[in-house]
Amino acid sequence: MTDYNSSALVVIILLPAVGALLNGLFGRRFPRWLVSTVGCASVGLSFALAIWAAYFVFVSNGEERLRQDVYSWISTGGLSISIGLTLDALSTIMVLVVTGVSFVIHIYSIGYMEGDPSYARYFSYLNLFVFSMLILVLGDSLPVLFVGWEGVGLCSYLLIGFWFEDPAKAAAGKKAFIANRIGDLGFLIGMFVLFGFAHTLSIDGLAKAVASGAVPTVWITAACLLLFVGATGKSAQIPLYVWLPDAMAGPTPVSALIHAATMVTAGVYMVARLSFMFALSPTASAVVTLVGAVTAFFAATIGIAQTDIKKVLAYSTVSQLGYMFIGVGVGAYAAGIFHLMTHAFFKACLFLGSGAVIHALSGEQDMMRMGGLRRKMPWTYWTFLMSTLAISGCPFFSGFFSKDEILWKALSTSSPVGGWVHTLAYGLGLAAAAITAFYMFRLVFLTFHGESRIPDGVHVHQEKPVMSWPLAVLAFLAVVGGLPGASMFHVHWFEHFLEPVVATANVTQKGFASLQSSEWWAAGGSVLVGLLGFALAFNLYLQRTSGPGYLAARFKRTYDLVKNKYYVDEIYEIFPIKFIYYLALGLWRIVDTLIIDGLCVNGPAYAARGLGYIGRELQSGNLQVYAFWIFIGFSTLLLYLAHGLGLI
Repeated sequence: MTDYNSSALVVIILLPAVGALLNGLFGRRFPRWLVSTVGCASVGLSFALAIWAAYFVFVSNGEERLRQDVYSWISTGGLSISIGLTLDALSTIMVLVVTGVSFVIHIYSIGYMEGDPSYARYFSYLNLFVFSMLILVLGDSLPVLFVGWEGVGLCSYLLIGFWFEDPAKAAAGKKAFIANRIGDLGFLIGMFVLFGFAHTLSIDGLAKAVASGAVPTVWITAACLLLFVGATGKSAQIPLYVWLPDAMAGPTPVSALIHAATMVTAGVYMVARLSFMFALSPTASAVVTLVGAVTAFFAATIGIAQTDIKKVLAYSTVSQLGYMFIGVGVGAYAAGIFHLMTHAFFKACLFLGSGAVIHALSGEQDMMRMGGLRRKMPWTYWTFLMSTLAISGCPFFSGFFSKDEILWKALSTSSPVGGWVHTLAYGLGLAAAAITAFYMFRLVFLTFHGESRIPDGVHVHQEKPVMSWPLAVLAFLAVVGGLPGASMFHVHWFEHFLEPVVATANVTQKGFASLQSSEWWAAGGSVLVGLLGFALAFNLYLQRTSGPGYLAARFKRTYDLVKNKYYVDEIYEIFPIKFIYYLALGLWRIVDTLIIDGLCVNGPAYAARGLGYIGRELQSGNLQVYAFWIFIGFSTLLLYLAHGLGLI
């Protein structure tokens, strides 16, 4: 792989930072059109420059990369870390997705946030989010990547709790921040483990150390698992997924940015970036696969019973991220990143489409109070429908190619840990595909079809052009975005493009007679279960509209369990949250209050005070008191002498 020095990389990162700085410091004095221009142009120029830089990587089919060493960050003892940036095949895909989709979301935000009093602060935070994500994907070492990793965590806190005057929204921001801190602790320990053996944290240096055997296999596994703990936080996988549905508290374009282009993709990117380690650890890869598969199925089932339009899409994101982890877990790193890219297109469109509905209904998010919007909002409806077809795996839409590629890789390979790992992942992924089609078309039918259930007095606003055109762009990409990786049609460009960067996994190919024909059969099975999900949603929400109510009453306990998200938040509230709280409270009362404050600090003080009180009484200045104490002393002395002489 050939390296070329390029100063464009730091400019790509700094442009959104400049936008954040200008709007953050001076935005309140700017007219709104200038705030919009600064916010959107900074990301738009970064996107344009990213396309120019990516050209050099594309023409070499991923064999060349651009690098820039910015400055020496830490140099002490045996630790030397520099701020370095790298644009290779993997980071090229990520940078284009981050800047491109973010640019569209910024434009959409002009209309959505038009009347908000904190307009400048919003665009400042949005720019800062893109800046942090670009550091994450372009950093050439784990510490630099971790700076971006923490940056997107901070920005998620700021944007989820953007309307912090509402205590519930502020609490949602704190929940996201704390859940990610738990994961980040695992990430930090993983870095320490790697540095202890490799004595470097640069990604190239780690790859060489691992290849040379400097890091024992057991510690590679430990490091991968610890790093994956961080990924479960950032990319909302079991057990740290609980923050992402609550992230709906922020403005809808923020939800689109978090769920489609930035924060939640970080964990998948990290596993693919460090594939040279995960490929050598069947145990860690199996854990990634199983966590992804269980999360994909688990989150999909929760989406069945949600009525908040954004909550349905939130659990959909958790589920689709599970697919991505199945991909990178079974060693299909390119397939995982491919689904990351296509998901960014259709999920951004779905969230922005839901935002258009919410905006049109003056803030209403309950699908049970919608209906019949197809004719009133045709632009939103058709773009939303195309993205729904994409996420449901409709043939020849983007999600069909990327999701089915992951399921096929799981079906056609076996893990060294055991063939059951990939088979189980395939089964859960297939079941999740059926459920996804069901809850997504349930969302479409409840929102856009049937009789209107919109409360009287609510006037449906038409979409603004500044909100409509971003939907059209994203819907178009949701349709055609899967073509670069349509392996069923012998199009393997995406996979070949990433070959110079991602490792080859340690998996066994199953002996199918014809892999190509078997892939078509597997895709047919996926399409079939998707059709079943669609048919069930069509039957229950367009034909037998009393069916959902009957089923909810007939299976009330199951329905309540799913609607209440399996009570996971309530369980977490008891353990570990309250358990840790009362444990900390007890330790505080015993160790801090009683031992440290009471015995060690206040105890000597009280003793000195008591002695001082006694001394004060002895020095009262009262002659009668002095005479009394002299008498007591003299009597004590006489008694002592008499006892010594044997007189008493």
